[in-house]
Amino acid sequence: MAEYTVLIIGDADRWWTSMTMEERKEGYAQYAKFNKALADGGHRIVGGGELTRTSEARSIPKGGGPVTEGPYAESTEAVGGYYQIETDDLDGLVECCQIIAATGDGIEVRPNVDPADRPS
Repeated sequence: MAEYTVLIIGDADRWWTSMTMEERKEGYAQYAKFNKALADGGHRIVGGGELTRTSEARSIPKGGGPVTEGPYAESTEAVGGYYQIETDDLDGLVECCQIIAATGDGIEVRPNVDPADRPS
């Protein structure tokens, strides 16, 4: 079974700043629908999390250096959360991700590196 990371990319702060409580409830209902679709499709959630607003980030530049508050890059899009999924059906996983994409967030699905492929 392969493991994939599903990155949820968009205006991560909108959940905390511009959405009403009702809109947030509707959005979370779509994530519950996504979780159910994963389970129904035989995909297994093995980890993940929702990230806080970007203003709470701490960033360290390439090569090291002073830590700054906020995201590394000034951008309207950021990773707002992620799932770790085990599955043998990448196409089915990608189809399930359409549920989240319909909420207005972009999705990136990437395979995790198999530890056997790393030099020891």
